[in-house]
Amino acid sequence: MNTSLRNLFSRTQDSIRWHNFVSTAGFTARVFLSIGIALFLAFTIQLESPMSTVTTVLIVANPTVGALVSKSVWRMTGTVLGAALSTVIMAMFVQSAVLYFMVLSVFVGLACMTATCLRYFRAYAAVLAGYTIIIVAVPAFAHPENIFLSAMMRVSDVALGIVVTAAVFMVTSPRRRRGTIDALSSVFRETLRHALVFHEGLAERAVPQHEVLKPVAAEGAFRILPQTLYDGRQRILGQLTRLGPAIEYAATDNPDIHAGVRGYRLAVSRMTGLVASYHPYWRNLAATNPFSAPVHHEIRATLNRILELTETPDWIEQPEAVLDCVENSLGHLELLERAESLPVVQASIDNVRDILFQIREIVWDLSRPRGTHVRVRVRPYFEWMSAIYNGMRGMLIAFLACMIWYITYFPTGPMMIMYVVAASSLLSTAPSAARASLPMAIGTALSVPACWLCHVAALPRVDGYPMLWLSICACMLPGVWLQFHPKYGVGAFGYTVFLAMQLMVTNSMVVDDITLINTWLAILMGCALLVLVFRVIMPADQRLYASRLVLSLGRSLQGLSAVPSAKMPSWMLWESAQIQKVSTLLTRLSLVTTPIDRQGYTDGAFAALSLGRLMIRLRQAVIPAGLDAVQATALASALASFKTLGRNPLGTAAALNEAVRIIGGDVGAGVEGMFRVRLVSSLEQIAYIIESIPGFFHADGPLHLWFDETGPATSVTVNPG
Repeated sequence: MNTSLRNLFSRTQDSIRWHNFVSTAGFTARVFLSIGIALFLAFTIQLESPMSTVTTVLIVANPTVGALVSKSVWRMTGTVLGAALSTVIMAMFVQSAVLYFMVLSVFVGLACMTATCLRYFRAYAAVLAGYTIIIVAVPAFAHPENIFLSAMMRVSDVALGIVVTAAVFMVTSPRRRRGTIDALSSVFRETLRHALVFHEGLAERAVPQHEVLKPVAAEGAFRILPQTLYDGRQRILGQLTRLGPAIEYAATDNPDIHAGVRGYRLAVSRMTGLVASYHPYWRNLAATNPFSAPVHHEIRATLNRILELTETPDWIEQPEAVLDCVENSLGHLELLERAESLPVVQASIDNVRDILFQIREIVWDLSRPRGTHVRVRVRPYFEWMSAIYNGMRGMLIAFLACMIWYITYFPTGPMMIMYVVAASSLLSTAPSAARASLPMAIGTALSVPACWLCHVAALPRVDGYPMLWLSICACMLPGVWLQFHPKYGVGAFGYTVFLAMQLMVTNSMVVDDITLINTWLAILMGCALLVLVFRVIMPADQRLYASRLVLSLGRSLQGLSAVPSAKMPSWMLWESAQIQKVSTLLTRLSLVTTPIDRQGYTDGAFAALSLGRLMIRLRQAVIPAGLDAVQATALASALASFKTLGRNPLGTAAALNEAVRIIGGDVGAGVEGMFRVRLVSSLEQIAYIIESIPGFFHADGPLHLWFDETGPATSVTVNPG
């Protein structure tokens, strides 16, 4: 029998499926155990709303213990804050219902806006603060004097659910520091392999003796990367995106990870920047200049050697061999730099040197996450437009629901208010609230027949707590099982959470069919209102969001060109901010439904990151280059041309090429000559990239116009395809 089982699950695909099945089953069992204990304790201590503890269990439960702890802490914080705000608002505006609803809606909108801006489960505190205001206020609508008691009961329900869920998951779930470290080591090696594939084809190029070297910008043809590189890049970026939250959650639960969390964050950010360094415009540049083949040969050998040294994750504890390998390669690059004075070769040397610098910094971040080199504090990027839009949606839907209840005096109108506020607050943390609103509404609507089956088929036959627990778990099983499925996750979450809200399970079971039917009607009305506001009245314009991010990348480059050399920002700070924009941009582009060159804009965004690095490198080489008055004037004019980058990108490139002509005519020798070559190579590369993707930077490029409009820039690249 054991042999048969081994043969059955020996294939990789079957093993993955079996592992996923076991993981989902384990998570479901922990959730049901937490529900059973929490509901039993709620009955025992006579809480007024025992099902609120079940709702809390369903919301905070997470397969990762660190994520559960983080979510629980912020849920408790948001609940206390929401309960306090609800008490204050009720005390100040209870005399005027309409004014009370207006103020309530404003606070809900502010909570939705804040939740959109914050990251990870910090956003959950704002979400909870938003809909706890409503949950606390609903029981006190008829008797405002009971608002404080309602607030205390809500805090008690949430606290009980949090404590029970955290205890069950922490006891039954293994927690390993090595899991996070192994994941970091694995994605580091994947990043190196991606870089190695890029350099493989360039390392073997040779220059025929009769070939004449051409200027860098002379080759204007657009070449795309091989599909394998695009697929590999997408896979690695996905791993890095998932690794960011995983580190945050592991830090919540593991003291060792918490102590070095800043270094691990920087390592993930640097690896993302390293992957972004490889875009088709750099490959075009290198393919046009076969004189750089020895440089690519050197980096290829170095990457192969590092991959050999990092075959086991233990290298993180002893990184000396990897660091020595990087230092040796930097020394070889210095020798190549002294032997060549051509700007095209210098361009490749500088780019490869930057890659090695990034690898060295990543190794330091992973092996010494508490060192002095990790003092850089990366600030999160706030997408204000999306946040304000979600805030306006939350404000509108809360006010509409309140006024519908106020005008119709529907008996279970408060239930509708609770649903739409809770759902809109939760949707504010989704990448696209409008897109997620429909699955949320569908999942909630499906909970209505499930609630009917539970009340008709299960609850009347219950004669003890074990049967009650099993009946509730059976009804919630589909939602809990599918909660973390990529396709059905949002709908399953809405199904389980709002099913628990509808089930009338109290200490003294009283079957009230009229109230139950009214509750179902209120939930269905709330689903319709949710879709109406998020998809019809205030639909999302993902194309507009993406275009603003593209313009923001261009403005960041313009800022680098205008800031004085003495006040140049840290490269790490600038790149981290832009990487967050690019990550958000990729999400927005994936949600755009109208025709758009997604691949072109993705490559253009990565090229914009390279332009920032080139700009900082250029500014650092100005003083050591010792330019005369004419050359300094030409450089100043080239940098000033960035003011017109959004209106005339090709004009900016022309100004850069003019500076190359003036400065490159007198390179000189010695240290000044070397820095002057670096300066010229940076100018050439910047001009080349801008000439390759003028439509990316143009304010009237294809993304900034409607899909059937035409503008000065008809495509992202010079020659797409």
